[in-house]
Order: sequence, then C-alpha cells, then structure tokens
Amino acid sequence: MDLAETAPQDPAPPPGDVLGTLALIARRAVHGEEACRCDPGAVGVLADREDGTVVRHGGLVAKAHTPGTDDAPHTARLALARHPDLGGILLPPVPGPRPERVSGRPVTVWPYGPPVDPEDPAAAPWEEAARLLALLHRTPPPTDPAAPLPAMRAPEKAALAVGRMLRAAPDHPAAPTVLAAWRTVTEAETGGTRAYLCHGDFHLGQLVRDFRGDWRLIDVDDAGLGDPAWDLARPAAWFAAGLLPAEVWSRFLGAYEAAGGPATGTATGADPWARLDLPARALTVQTAALALAKSTAERRALDEVEGVMIDTCARIAGARTVPPSTASP
Repeated sequence: MDLAETAPQDPAPPPGDVLGTLALIARRAVHGEEACRCDPGAVGVLADREDGTVVRHGGLVAKAHTPGTDDAPHTARLALARHPDLGGILLPPVPGPRPERVSGRPVTVWPYGPPVDPEDPAAAPWEEAARLLALLHRTPPPTDPAAPLPAMRAPEKAALAVGRMLRAAPDHPAAPTVLAAWRTVTEAETGGTRAYLCHGDFHLGQLVRDFRGDWRLIDVDDAGLGDPAWDLARPAAWFAAGLLPAEVWSRFLGAYEAAGGPATGTATGADPWARLDLPARALTVQTAALALAKSTAERRALDEVEGVMIDTCARIAGARTVPPSTASP
C-alpha cells in the first residue's frame, strides 16, 4: 500500500482501513496540519501482522495493537513503558490526543528507532540486549493500584501457538512430535512463582536505537510480572538447537550475569540450565508449532531452520530436556 503524503485536506480513510488510518495518525503526530516534507523512504508500513500493525511517518510510528486487547492490562503496560525507572531500558510512547481505537484495536504512537540489521548478524548487540534485560529484571516492579501489572505472557503465548497448530495443521506428520515435546512442558514442575519485571517476548527484533543512539527495548504488549528466565528462553532455545553459536550464547549469558540478572540464579552457584531448561523447551515448541501452522497455511515445505526446531522437539520428547546440540544446523 502506498502511504505517501496525506494532505491535511484529505478526508479520513473509510471505516476498516487500518493502514490508512494509522498513516493519517502518524502524519498528524509528526506534522499536525502542516505540509509533509519527509523523505519518501521514511513513510510506509513496517509491519502488518495479527499481533500488530505498524506504520511509520518520519520520526514516529503509529501502532494498532492486537484485536481483542484488554483495556486494563494494556493501560498498565503503557504506564510501565512511561515509568521513569524504566527510562533507560524501555522506549516510551509519545503522548498526545489521538483515537483510542481503530477497528476496535488500541492505537499508540512511538518514536521511530533504527532496528538491528538482519543482514549483519555479526553486529547484533547481544551483550547490550543482555544488559537491558538484566536491568529490567532488577528494577522493582512499580505498584499502582489503579493500573496493576498483569502477568507477562510468554507462557501463554507458547500454549496459544500449540493451539494454533492444532487448528491449522492437526494432520501434519510432525504434529505428534511437537505435541510430545509440549507434554514435557505441561507435565513439568514449575518450581514456584517468581514476580520480576519481564519483557515477555524478547528477541533481537525488539531492540531499536533511540535518538541518542542507545539501544532500547520496544513492544510491551506481553510485558508484566513473572519468571525472568522466560526472557532468556528464545536465545537459549536457539543455542540448544544449534542455531545460535556457543560463542554468541556465552557472550549473551555472560553479559546478563555480569549485569546482575537474576534469571539463572548463578549468583548463588546454581546451574543456569536448571532454570532455563523449561522455558527453552517451551520456546522450542512454540517456534515449531508456529512453523507447522504457517507452512501449512502457505502450502509450502518446512524451511531448514523450521526443520531444525522440529528435530529439537524430537530430542526434547526423547530426553525430556533440551541439552545443547552438537550438530550444525
């Protein structure tokens, strides 16, 4: 969709045109009623998925959140992103009046920040990401009776992915393997409840640079209270599957622990995998389940990385753990 300049006199987009409405919201947040002089390359759609639609206009982006987003948790998560204690960790939203919802979806506006370059994996800021997560986990959770923080959604998202697989690809030959690995998660002892501030969906795509050039975490849609080991689960799962080099994993984990991150318990001499194993298994299952659902919907074969995650599910089901793979992907 072409989201070039929307003139101030242009009529509002028709009802249901989420992209057009977000484009207008973003343009007005940047320019008000003044003419647009942004570079054409700085205007366009950044994401249009089930979990969020994002449109950029110059230095700002407008986001329509997931359909069905509950008001109370959403309000609490936005308050968290604005909280001064998190100012050096989370990118805050841009204040200002705007429509509360577009097609029933909450709308927010944020500063645009350059993301991690997917074409340059060697430059990925693993240590900085680990430091930000450690700082987040170490920050005492704000207490606001008017907007209590919900639970972070990482465990819930793993279960939702399995449900999506069962709806979209119940007869896929790999589905029983994924379900067998999932049972090792649902039957496990969780080891109690932990209540740290958590991002809830950490991966490198959740990092951008702010106006100073510093890395910040974005997307608080799944943030809340919970076990911080889940924020390390995706890189842990990729390391265990052989997709993340051991040297990179060591740098990431080392930086997290050096910054005082509490997820692994190594400050008390614990084995980090005692806490990381269950979340890593769950994230492996989540990734594999989504791979089956998406590949079936797109009528294509699994790609190489998706196949590795299915193979890792088979190892989990057989060993009931997710030990690091020694095989190359």
